[in-house]
Amino acid sequence: MSNKIYRQAIFPVLSLFTSIGTLLCCALPALLVTLGMGAALAGFISVAPWITVISKYKITIFIVAGILLSLSSYFLWINRNAPCPVDEKQAKACMFLRKFSLYIIIFSIIIYIVGFFFAFLAANIFF
Repeated sequence: MSNKIYRQAIFPVLSLFTSIGTLLCCALPALLVTLGMGAALAGFISVAPWITVISKYKITIFIVAGILLSLSSYFLWINRNAPCPVDEKQAKACMFLRKFSLYIIIFSIIIYIVGFFFAFLAANIFF
């Protein structure tokens, strides 16, 4: 796999998974408690007890996710005007990959912001 494809495909997907990790470990429990759904949170924790373990490392998870989002955005920005191959099929695949990577980055940033809000700010605002 070439270095360019690696930067265009792997970093956005990794940032998406880490952003979803921030949502699961920190935002979902805070949201459920904020909405008064403590019983739903207890049921969720009984099904997925690893949530409480990774919530102890929420600062590290958010830092790693932020770094991956920054790298993904940076590589996407650098390659925004990079030429695609001359072959028509490869050019279409190249343009599709750029648009798909952009959508993944935007979705990841939204998830990250929601997770950050509920993990660090919501308790101070609502309580």
